Formats: sequence, structure tokens, C-alpha cells
Amino acid sequence: MKRFYIAYGSNLNVRQMRMRCPDAVIIGTAFIPDYRLLFKGSKSGNYLTIEPHSGSRVPVAVWAVSARDERNLDRYEGFPDFYYKKGFSLDVKQSESRKICKLTAFAYIMHEERKLGLPSTSYLQTCGTGYRDFGFDLQYLLDAMDASRKVVQ
Repeated sequence: MKRFYIAYGSNLNVRQMRMRCPDAVIIGTAFIPDYRLLFKGSKSGNYLTIEPHSGSRVPVAVWAVSARDERNLDRYEGFPDFYYKKGFSLDVKQSESRKICKLTAFAYIMHEERKLGLPSTSYLQTCGTGYRDFGFDLQYLLDAMDASRKVVQ
């Protein structure tokens, strides 16, 4: 049985996602309202996460994933130690029909105690490619970088 998965970071990169989750199918795009993007992590690296932030929004892609795909994502995301799963109800603009439908999907969110930090160049490029794959405004990534840069400096 397929579930709906919300991607907002490196898993927006269609090429990477196809390798990681071969059964995944793009359903469409949406925004998570009242959340913002941030780069957080550990000594091993900093990655995108989302956190509540009134008035902000995060562009996302929604994928239909198989149980095998979800297991692959769990490993990649470091679930449950690094990221946990949270469900969202979203108005999704379907890729093929362009119609809006209401879907419940899950996203991986980094545990809140993780500290802000700057991502590697390669991770940022992977995310940027994903943003271009879906036609998202790169300003969301730049704003997340700025938030981390202010704390790091």
C-alpha cells in the first residue's frame, strides 16, 4: 500500500529520489503553511528541516511511496534518531491534472534540539537542483541559509 510523502529538501531532487525510491511517483506540489525551512544538524553535517513559524510557508513535493521506498527513506533520514515523522493535511496541486486535492502525507522533521548550521556545498546544490526540478523559488533556500549564517557568525 502506498503512502504520501512530503519532500522539502534533497528529496526534491528527482534524479536522486528515483535512485533512492524506485517505486515513488510524483503526485504534485503544495505549501506547508506556518512553517519555515532551516538548516540544522550535527558535527557530521547540516541538513534541511522545517519548524513552525507563523506567516511563513514551505514549498514541497508530494510523492506516493511504497513500503520499500519508505524503509529506504527511514534509513536515509536517520529515522527515528535524527528525524521523526509528522503528518500534514495539504492542498496538493496534482502534476498531471493541475487540480487541487486534499491529501494527508508525512514529512521527516529533525528533532528540535539540533543546532542551526551551514550545509555542505554539495548538499545545497542537490537541494537547489530539486527546487529547479519543481520550479520552486530558490529564495526559500537562501532565507534558510541566512538564518543559519546569522547564528554561526
